[in-house]
Amino acid sequence: MLKAILTGHSRGLGAAICNELLGRGIPVLGIARSPLADVPRQGDKLEQVGLDLSDPAAVAAWLGSDELPRRLAGCTRILLINNAGLVEPVGPLGVQDPSAVARAVSVNVAAPLMLADAVCAYANASKAGEVRVLHVSSGAGRSAYPGWSVYCATKAALDHHARAAALDGVSTLRICSLAPGVIDTDMQAAIRATPLERFPLRERFEGMKRDGALSSPGECADRLVGFLLSEGFGKEPVADLRAL
Repeated sequence: MLKAILTGHSRGLGAAICNELLGRGIPVLGIARSPLADVPRQGDKLEQVGLDLSDPAAVAAWLGSDELPRRLAGCTRILLINNAGLVEPVGPLGVQDPSAVARAVSVNVAAPLMLADAVCAYANASKAGEVRVLHVSSGAGRSAYPGWSVYCATKAALDHHARAAALDGVSTLRICSLAPGVIDTDMQAAIRATPLERFPLRERFEGMKRDGALSSPGECADRLVGFLLSEGFGKEPVADLRAL
């Protein structure tokens, strides 16, 4: 049996990925602070867990319980899509809220790494088959942008995690940190609302919205899930969806 674990499934790209997986008949375990409000027609294949991924202690406690093994029982193939992410805090050093930095590192880095390890540990213990881990990364992990030091650093961490994990040579694991491109989501709206003094490249993103250069969540989800299920997934630990 194939099952997907998807973080941040209740909005934006995550909701689109959730719909795409369910539409392909793949059961989904969605993890987010808030549930998916508009449950799709295939909602009988959706399980939802309310978990604050910005709280490492809460994530560790959940992973230390029997919740994950119980929900994965009988699975022979597991997909983990680490989609949840935060762009805040935005701004140069000296104006970043320390608590916002901690939340970003927890959501963008700690939670994905904890989940990846837990899923692989379950697969090893249960003799489950293949595990595929997809980190939703960003071009910001590969190119530096002013005002985005925290976001750039956390996405670069996912890229390097995938590179290092791929070198471990685990035969049942395929992993890739994937930049999906620029998508028309609430995160993009928040970026365009950021004061210029905190994010000097704001006008570039305003222009992309104005010129129709943003991809839709649905279009991106279709391509992302297609790649995740393809034979080529994991051949390179870091990839860009726009180049595939």
